[in-house]
Amino acid sequence: MDIEISPALLVDRVVQSRQGSVAEAAQVHVLKKAMDLQESASATLLNSVAGSLPLASGGSVGTKVNAMV
Repeated sequence: MDIEISPALLVDRVVQSRQGSVAEAAQVHVLKKAMDLQESASATLLNSVAGSLPLASGGSVGTKVNAMV
């Protein structure tokens, strides 16, 4: 069984493969940037919520553990 591949077809396949690789690399880069932004926003939100809240001064709930969090 003899399979002949033309040089033009081979070049076309290589170019298509490289274009796909570039597109995939760009998608991964954008995804990483989005994840970094989400990480930063989440850290900012958590830091703003986790302030020093006082414990409850009376009652049976919240006097040993801060139940407001």
